[in-house]
Amino acid sequence: MGLGDQAIGVKADVSKVAELQRLIDAAVKNFSRLDIMVNNAGVETRTSVLDTTEEQYDKVLAINLKSAFFGIQLAARQMIKQGDGGRIINITSVHEDWPMPGNTAYCLSKGGMRMLTRTAGIELAPHKILVVGVGPGAVMTPINLSTMKDPALMQKLNAAIPLGRMAQPEEIGSVVAFLAGEGASYITATTIFADGGIMHSSPGL
Repeated sequence: MGLGDQAIGVKADVSKVAELQRLIDAAVKNFSRLDIMVNNAGVETRTSVLDTTEEQYDKVLAINLKSAFFGIQLAARQMIKQGDGGRIINITSVHEDWPMPGNTAYCLSKGGMRMLTRTAGIELAPHKILVVGVGPGAVMTPINLSTMKDPALMQKLNAAIPLGRMAQPEEIGSVVAFLAGEGASYITATTIFADGGIMHSSPGL
């Protein structure tokens, strides 16, 4: 079977543990095993610590952080059952380290993913399960649609990125593919940043 020859789609709310388990079960049912888990769900509210509501907070933390925690747990249990290790990749953000005033709950969730990645990576290392984060900067995805629709904001953002542009989704995907491959067999409990240099050149955006 060549890479990409088979795929399935499963609709699920990843903030619910039972539905995460259903995703794992579907993968095992269709492909006999689970080798790689990518925790990629993410939302934001663009609200500050002063004006974030309880509902907004709960939604961001449930989708961004709770889903990653239980995604790791359920994937690791399956991988341990199989007995030959695996890879778990968390899509985090530069904002796991880098403050973004006006987007507090999002930054909190990504900071939590930072420590989740490190702690789970150490806990699961004896089982040959690697846990790595990928920290993108600005990427041309729907989460940045409001910026992408505003020429002035785009100009400001691109000027702040040393490489002069937002990332394409495929560029982040290539980092994930590398971490899922044999070339990354000694990387765990850390984050690989793919941000065009922005973390080291600009104040928080």
